[in-house]
Amino acid sequence: MITNTLHDALDSHADIQTLVKTLHPSEIADSLESLPETQRDRLWACVKQAKVLAYLSDGVRGELMQDMLPTKIAKAVKSMEIDDAVDVLQDLPDDKVEQVLQVMDLQDYRRLRQVLFYPEDSAGGLMNIDVLTVSTDITLRMVLRYLREFTTLPEKTDILMVVDSHNCYQGGLLITDLLINDPTVIVEQVMSTDLKAISAHLSAHDVALLFEQRDLLSVPVIDNQGILVGRITIDDVVDVIRAEADHNLMGSAGLDEHNDMFAPVLSTTRDRALWLGVNLGTAFLASYVIGLFEATLEHMVALAILMPVVASMGGIAGSQTLTIVIRGMALDQITPTNIPWLLKKELAVGILNGIFWAMVVAIITLLWFSNLTLGIIIGSALLINLCIAALAGVLIPLFLKRLSIDPALASSVTLTTITDIIGFGTLLGLATIFLHTF
Repeated sequence: MITNTLHDALDSHADIQTLVKTLHPSEIADSLESLPETQRDRLWACVKQAKVLAYLSDGVRGELMQDMLPTKIAKAVKSMEIDDAVDVLQDLPDDKVEQVLQVMDLQDYRRLRQVLFYPEDSAGGLMNIDVLTVSTDITLRMVLRYLREFTTLPEKTDILMVVDSHNCYQGGLLITDLLINDPTVIVEQVMSTDLKAISAHLSAHDVALLFEQRDLLSVPVIDNQGILVGRITIDDVVDVIRAEADHNLMGSAGLDEHNDMFAPVLSTTRDRALWLGVNLGTAFLASYVIGLFEATLEHMVALAILMPVVASMGGIAGSQTLTIVIRGMALDQITPTNIPWLLKKELAVGILNGIFWAMVVAIITLLWFSNLTLGIIIGSALLINLCIAALAGVLIPLFLKRLSIDPALASSVTLTTITDIIGFGTLLGLATIFLHTF
């Protein structure tokens, strides 16, 4: 509804600035992402860019920041939380990041540098260094007095980090424990040691799993020496989960999750051309297999009619297994110990489904073409293809991961190639062998 209102206002050349004042920055960001380039530029010129930047997707944000001056970007990131500021800077080329850092004041420069040191997809890259720390040997009354010195607390502060004299993490003091306990009690007596710190080098994917498994709101981050360097809050993890979901969805089509829906035609064409080329190559490979059986196809046209049945059934069966396996890999549920069991299970499913649908297809073929041998051939080809598809659905993503190739990006086209070639080759091969019985 809000997006439609903005679109209508842009089309009618209404007063956009009055309208955007009533909207939350995230709502403006959603509208920007759903606008074509001309309208997007007009809306972008009317909003408080510093507030909106943090809510934009990486692709759109990177495009809009291309023409922004380093001083303007520096002013924008200065008003953000450290983790959001780092996300914004990581969308820029390295040379422009340096330009932005050079025009920032020394304090902000040092704070950003601490987080930029870590990879974007690590706990260190996600963390916020604005953390409230207290010592183990002070009373709760002293902690309360310390907190009252602040005009505002860091956002989403649900726990105070307890450290020793060397700033090494010792535990956490929940805000609730601080409020309900006797003020004369010292921190060490009521702090929680159950909240374990995570390494700054832990992957963002593992951080998201940890939050999901333990229902965390925030978690401390430490370096290799156990020194507290920051914290990660649930809002950062939600961004990771959404990014992974986008990656899996877009990757199944061979696209980048940062792809802008309204990007210029030429850049969109370039981004999609690679996987179209890969798919074309695999299509020619399948065509080559069909060409090997040209004489068989000329002898019985019915085979050409039935070929898509075998290939498509194998493709669907393989995609079902592939989806389950990629999801299991994303959740770290697949290990070397359970892979053999998973292979046996999926093969059994492929055999049972293959037998059932092979009988169905054989009967339909018999009624359609009045040829029992043809029905047996296509049924057999379907059974073989479904079994191979089940095995391929398990093995392809595991093999690609071993080669450090993203399974979400490359598994689908690889599976399609295998099921097409196996399906066509099996059907036409069996037909060639038993051709004399037709």
